[in-house]
Amino acid sequence: MARWCARNGWPVHPLAPGGKIPAANCDTCRRHPHPPHDCPCPRAGRWCHGFHAATLDPARIDAWWGETPRLGVGVSCGPAGLVVVDVDAHAVRVPGRDRLLPGIPVHESIDLTGLDSGFDTLALLAAYHQQPDPAGDITTLRVRTPSKGLHIWYRTTPNQGPYRSSTGSSNKVALAWQVDVRATGGYIVAPGTRTPAGTYVPLGTARTPAPLPDWLAGELDRTGHSVPTTPAPAGPTPTPALPARPGRGGAGVLDTLVAEIEACAATPHGASFTEKLNRAAYTAGGLVAAGVVTEDRIRERLLTAARSARPHQEHRNETVVASALSAGMRRPLHPKGRP
Repeated sequence: MARWCARNGWPVHPLAPGGKIPAANCDTCRRHPHPPHDCPCPRAGRWCHGFHAATLDPARIDAWWGETPRLGVGVSCGPAGLVVVDVDAHAVRVPGRDRLLPGIPVHESIDLTGLDSGFDTLALLAAYHQQPDPAGDITTLRVRTPSKGLHIWYRTTPNQGPYRSSTGSSNKVALAWQVDVRATGGYIVAPGTRTPAGTYVPLGTARTPAPLPDWLAGELDRTGHSVPTTPAPAGPTPTPALPARPGRGGAGVLDTLVAEIEACAATPHGASFTEKLNRAAYTAGGLVAAGVVTEDRIRERLLTAARSARPHQEHRNETVVASALSAGMRRPLHPKGRP
């Protein structure tokens, strides 16, 4: 499956055997966290840092899966020019009407009886635009997930995108409730991958992505998924340096903590991300209170690092940073050797 994906021009990276998250980093990278773009492992042919190590190299693919055949297959969506609409069917509480289709009011006259999943909100979005429901699009690759969700694969055209990934629960960038978007900054599980919960099974006869429908591209633009097309350095957005007040040291105190936040980009879910962000912001607050660094740009650095790892939850990132900074500023932290 990995070789088939690569032949289609979709860079692949290993997933943990029996799982849907990236295979673990090497011991060195786990012991000494660092940003993915600073890691020597992918350049040396190793798979550290998840989709950042994705490749089309047949020799590397044969080496990875030849050594560990039970590895799952992840596809890095951004470099492949893919936009995958990830429809969830989780048993969770349905939000208010204003959260179902961000930016589109759902009038009280519309009967929402029975609405309980992303299949319903995606159909509602399509109906709003008087377009066919993508969940039934037989012209494109569709993959049923073990959790009864659906991955609808599309490829962008030259006049579209690039687009950023998002989750349907986001307060800022979301397509619809329980409808995630896998694009730049994300990956998707390849069809055929097996987990204890089941197999990712392609539906129908289509095995390649169709062009992204114009109306869906318009919705991605409207909902803030567009990524600026100005040239940018490879890898996650570099974070600005911590500003230190004249005569004061301590800017390096946060380097390791911020690197741990950025390293979470390799694992889109979990990885103790919130705990790491909270710890870094609390430490930063203590340094601000001690007069070691200024607050004007330290918040920007933390949020930029958080955005590189979790671009779909900016509101939550801002809340964590604001709260931890405030708490830290009540307890000044003087680096060793300072009064």
